[in-house]
Amino acid sequence: MDRAAHLALVAALRPVDHQYIDPEPMALALLRERREQAVRLLNCAQPELDGLAEHAIGNGCVVILSDASGLILEEIGSPDFLPKAQRIALQPGVQWSENHRGTNAIGTALAEREALMVLGGEHYLAQNGALGCAAAPIFTGRGELAGALDISGETVRVNTHALGLVRMAAQQVEHRMMLAEAGGHVLRFHARPALIGTAREGLMVIEGGRIVAANRVALELFGRSWDSLLDLEAKAFLGANWPRMEHRRSLLTLPGGRQIATVMERSGTPGASRPTARRTDTPAAQPEADDLAPLLDKAVRVLNEGVPVLVNGETGSGKEVFSRRLHAASRRAAGPFVAVDCASLPETLIESELFGYDEGAFTGARRKGMAGRIREAHGGVLFLDEIAEIPLALQTRLLRVLEERVVTPLGGGQGVAVDFDLVCATHGDLPALVQAGRFRADLMYRVAGFTVTLPPLSRRADRRALIARLFLESGGAARHLRLEDDALDALAAYRWPGNLRELRSTLRAVVALADTGDSVTAAALPAHLRDAHTAPPPQDDAPAHAPTPHAEPLTAITRHAIDEALKASEHDVAKAARRLGVHRSTVYRHLARQRGTTGTP
Repeated sequence: MDRAAHLALVAALRPVDHQYIDPEPMALALLRERREQAVRLLNCAQPELDGLAEHAIGNGCVVILSDASGLILEEIGSPDFLPKAQRIALQPGVQWSENHRGTNAIGTALAEREALMVLGGEHYLAQNGALGCAAAPIFTGRGELAGALDISGETVRVNTHALGLVRMAAQQVEHRMMLAEAGGHVLRFHARPALIGTAREGLMVIEGGRIVAANRVALELFGRSWDSLLDLEAKAFLGANWPRMEHRRSLLTLPGGRQIATVMERSGTPGASRPTARRTDTPAAQPEADDLAPLLDKAVRVLNEGVPVLVNGETGSGKEVFSRRLHAASRRAAGPFVAVDCASLPETLIESELFGYDEGAFTGARRKGMAGRIREAHGGVLFLDEIAEIPLALQTRLLRVLEERVVTPLGGGQGVAVDFDLVCATHGDLPALVQAGRFRADLMYRVAGFTVTLPPLSRRADRRALIARLFLESGGAARHLRLEDDALDALAAYRWPGNLRELRSTLRAVVALADTGDSVTAAALPAHLRDAHTAPPPQDDAPAHAPTPHAEPLTAITRHAIDEALKASEHDVAKAARRLGVHRSTVYRHLARQRGTTGTP
């Protein structure tokens, strides 16, 4: 039975008055035990969770990782959607297998062993009818299910783009898991040599002269299944002299006469987590490094001791994404991550938002009052973004809550004890603000128990791998685009004064202007990026955030992308908006600004 027929049958069998009580999450101690059992999966999936979090936050969705049974191990994403997800038990510690929840993306992807979407009424349970989900299974190198990655949100927020993202992310996780668990020899191969060393390469693990593991790319290239490939003699595919291939580049002839490039490496102890050797002669084969891993490790250690962490960095450098990673790796991972953007809240609302209020505390207050974000963080992590923007008058009250761990709502209600770990972020200089009298010194010492300074994108050693991954996540994967070496060179050479935020916006524009299946070369990039690539390298003592002489503001990139989309769509606004993946109002605003600049009536 195909999936469409399966979903139709589910709908037909669903009782009209079907009632179902959502289960409570399992006990924290038991969830911690299940996390420990899946530690390899969690560690290998964390970079993808972090990468998908930006998409989820921007689209009002959540990203979910489950184990092979459908138990949700991790969930991150939009602060607006997380409470809605929890109301339908879409949270860590709850089983979402088909046996427990009927048809749903996580459980059905595990049951069908393929990536799929389940939208709205396709869910078996009526209370999930407003939910849209896209999920992809994660396999071990022996074809066993390891878990699933899922993006969930309101039905209108989930589409084939989300499905492409989770499918690609699952492939990345499988790649890391295979290399982390490999023993003996690892054979890397691909028809395109530049892709050896990336998550798109074929992988085969050989131990004791037998093939003991292979990824899905390898199966596709060989036209095999796991059942027909595993445990066969390596010489059946590689010849009797295959051990001599170690550390040498070779050509392997596939069934049918096709030849592919290969690299044979000797791995370390089976099951040991270690860095993997990679080619360095092509940009696409640079390590999938994580430049922030050492900073994250230190931050986790101090946060787990109850020491507040302050994340400092330029605007757009990824402070919130780093903080979410910190929460996910900390002792509070099973608890909530409550983010408060202190810069975006009006001064008149920030007090009630943080501390909550009792019924009737002020005109316009909710009838039953509001708990406040600090109380919502009980048992988890409170993240205060741009803490330097908290009004001076409220800093004293915040300091008292941090010291006493008791929050009193507006209106003089009973104080409530709270237990949370604290992470704050700022792009400002807190000591300078203290000197200027705009920030309390005692509060600064309280929130900056340990300071993490994120490097700007231009100084990150892993920026090439990061750019390649973000290109795929920005729609490159869903549209089957290839980022060619010269384009990657140009993107990596640019200074990115807006850091990750500017990079993501630029990549989205580049993807929007490309046709499905295109090879994106440097010629397809905005002019200032090409100029930066050919300009002399900056001096080492130049400020990390200094823009290049040819740098255009981000708005110029956006305007160029919209203009090109309008030309390609014969100035049909609706078609241009669909091509760009934006709302029509964005294009209309652009046209209005353009008329205002040119004086056109």
